[in-house]
Amino acid sequence: QVHLVESGGGLVQAGGSLRLSCAASGGTFNSYAMSWFRQAPGKEREFVAAISWSRTTYYVDSVKGRFTISRDNAKNTVFLQINSLKPEDTAVYYCSARGRLIATSSNAYDYWGQGTQVTVSS
Repeated sequence: QVHLVESGGGLVQAGGSLRLSCAASGGTFNSYAMSWFRQAPGKEREFVAAISWSRTTYYVDSVKGRFTISRDNAKNTVFLQINSLKPEDTAVYYCSARGRLIATSSNAYDYWGQGTQVTVSS
């Protein structure tokens, strides 16, 4: 069983930056693919970014060039650096984990955190 805890969300003005963290416990962190999803009010949860066990990364087109996913296996932590924030980035951001390979469907992920709120003011 893998337990995931996100942190780093908050209220920020458009154009600002945040760094989200997701600390994992249980399981073998360096064997998991880790992803970030987000869910805005009234919308479905959507894939944002993922990093495989071998550090291959993948992003949804809308965040390419602004978001960077990374992992620190020594600290069992995955990060999401978010730059040039836009009001449409406002959402609850969730961390998730699955077997080695990246997937973009939320149904493919076995473990989820509780989420961290990101609010971007215009």
